[in-house]
Amino acid sequence: MSIKKGQEIEIAITDMAVGGRGLARVDGLVVFVDHTMPGDIVIARILKKKKSYAEARLTAILFHSPFRVIPPCPYSGFCGGCKWQFVDYPKQLDFKQQHVLDTLAHLALLDNVTVHPTLASPDIFGYRNKMEFSLSDKRWLLPEEIADNGDGELKKNADFAVGLHVPGTFHKVLDIEACLLQPDEGNRILKDAREFIRASALPVYGLKSHEGFWRFLMLRHSSFFDRWLINVITAREEISVIKDLAAHLTGRHPQIVSVVNNITSRKAGIAVGEYEVGIYGDPVIKDRIGNHEFEISANSFFQTNTRGAENLYQVVRQYAELSGEETVFDLYCGAGTISIFLADAASRIKGFEAVESAVTDAEKNCRINGISNCMFIRGDIRETLASAAEVPDVMIIDPPRVGMHKDVVSRVLEVGPEKIVYVSCNPATLARDLGLMKDRYRVHEIQPVDMFPQTFHIECVAKLTKI
Repeated sequence: MSIKKGQEIEIAITDMAVGGRGLARVDGLVVFVDHTMPGDIVIARILKKKKSYAEARLTAILFHSPFRVIPPCPYSGFCGGCKWQFVDYPKQLDFKQQHVLDTLAHLALLDNVTVHPTLASPDIFGYRNKMEFSLSDKRWLLPEEIADNGDGELKKNADFAVGLHVPGTFHKVLDIEACLLQPDEGNRILKDAREFIRASALPVYGLKSHEGFWRFLMLRHSSFFDRWLINVITAREEISVIKDLAAHLTGRHPQIVSVVNNITSRKAGIAVGEYEVGIYGDPVIKDRIGNHEFEISANSFFQTNTRGAENLYQVVRQYAELSGEETVFDLYCGAGTISIFLADAASRIKGFEAVESAVTDAEKNCRINGISNCMFIRGDIRETLASAAEVPDVMIIDPPRVGMHKDVVSRVLEVGPEKIVYVSCNPATLARDLGLMKDRYRVHEIQPVDMFPQTFHIECVAKLTKI
């Protein structure tokens, strides 16, 4: 059948595509449909038609997949934060394993690698230890918030929102009363913060006008100690107002031990200040991964799923197979969490990191944990690795989502460690980099680790040895 833009068609979803969309085939044409899964039979409206594929919007479900569940969140289907709430959790794990297999086969031409079943997260809701909520003077309205009486009036005001962006929008924010990915106490803090901000005399920020005061609200949670750090990001300094907010929140939530104010006049929609002012308590909270303790400031990197991170690092430790005699290089080491987790099993560890503040955090975290066999080298990894005067026994590589720069891959191959443990949060760039190294290194096995339940994102650990 010929498919045209705007047409509604009945289709059967047969696969889950990389990226989390359901996939159907109509006369050889691939059709992607959000919010669907294998086993669904749906009516979908064609939004985009290309030569080799089409994109469609779900209109109605005629037959439900046996793995479809009712999302517990009222924003599911609108918010882009957790698109897979409608998928039964064990099936999410299956899809993630299959995504890794498919990506390796298609991008790296590696179809004989053992990819283990996905390791489940200890928590499938309430697992996020950091949430960033945007403030906006333009609210994205849910269907039930728009009046249906024809007089053009809205059921709710559209000039205030504290929440998350709807996919495809930058200036409108979906007002969130509660996010199920953070602990319940975080939602109570969010409620009280919203009430204060709404009642204040200062306006929320306009993402188009770039006028206003309140920009972001960041909540950070210590999973082990059950303590909270609140970071309020504003367009200018009004310390007395933020002190009043801090008193409002800490009086109701004794678990809050830190409130800071990041101030930025930059137009970029990033929840990082040009400078920070301490308002209440210390500017950090502490958390633990395994037996190790870490200080976390408002803007420092820390794994989003604390309990899931311990699972991830245990796999890294298993694949590294350290005896206590090895020299380890830890590339993209960040705040040193992996280095510190492995320190008691290695002779010495060198961490390589480009961000100066991350190296400062790594050195501080070593002091906190009494670790003396880790050192950290700041600078562009292409340069610092090239100047390294030794060959490590094991190299840990944990790059950002974009993977390794091709020059870093070249440096890794020049150094030539006997064993590499590659940690990736993006199967596509993992496959690309493994493809570049496969003539020199054998990929033994890959362990997917679910750090992001209710989403299609997946973390992986790959074990490589020199051929």
